[in-house]
Parts: sequence; structure tokens; C-alpha cells
Amino acid sequence: MEYLFETQTEEDTKRLANKLALLVKPGDVLTLEGDLGAGKTTFTKGLGAGLGVRRTINSPTFTIVKEYQGEIPLYHMDVYRLENSEEDIGFDEYFQGDGITVVEWASFIEEYLPDERLDIEILRVDEHARKITFLPKGEHFEFICKELYR
Repeated sequence: MEYLFETQTEEDTKRLANKLALLVKPGDVLTLEGDLGAGKTTFTKGLGAGLGVRRTINSPTFTIVKEYQGEIPLYHMDVYRLENSEEDIGFDEYFQGDGITVVEWASFIEEYLPDERLDIEILRVDEHARKITFLPKGEHFEFICKELYR
């Protein structure tokens, strides 16, 4: 099942992600898909704030993975540069670790992703408005989506 959320501002997008942060648990994997500028990093900033991350969150484009400490660690990956690459940078250590892993451009590493995860697609409607679709894979993520959708 799909869950569609519409946000009108960056703050709305961050608030949605902040609510999600209250429901995720260590070891959860979230994937983010959307065009450049769609709001993937904005979403991650809101999630990080909800997890208690105090450092500024920005896109890990050139480092592939950035780690942030909060009440629960946040592992933020941007795997865009791994398109058509066979490189495994130890994904399992993150995916089965003690933090929340957010993967931007996750379709490029589909074969490494866990079966149970929350896929999130962000579509730009206009300069500020977004349509954000949650596609849960597994009962845990289905439960999370139902809680958010109430």
C-alpha cells in the first residue's frame, strides 16, 4: 500500500520527517528517491532533528556516507556516484547497525538493500510544495505509515 503526504513548505517536509523519527528504531533503512532539488536532504534534516542530531546535516555527495550522532545515530548515504558500480562500501554494517540509515538514490544499489525498508519518493509540485509517497516493505514499516497517516 502507498501512503501519500502533501507538504506546502520546507518546514512541513521537515515536520513530517520529524514525526517519522519518533517511530523508527535502530537498524531501520529508509530510501529516498526524487529529482535533484526535490527535498531529499531537507527530509533528512527533519529526520535528524527528530533523532536528536545537533550537527548541520548536508548532502554526502562527495563522501557517500556521513554519520551523525543523536539519540539514535543517523547514517546518511548518497549513492548517486555508485551508479553502474560494483563497489560495496560495507552497506550491511550500516543496514544492520545501531542507527537509522537514509539512502538517497537507493535504486543504484537495489541489490544491497534489505527486503524490509521504507521507500520514500519525493516529487516537486512547485518551488515549496511536495508530494511525498511512503512505500512500506514489511509489517514494521506498514505500522509506521499507518501511525503517520492518522
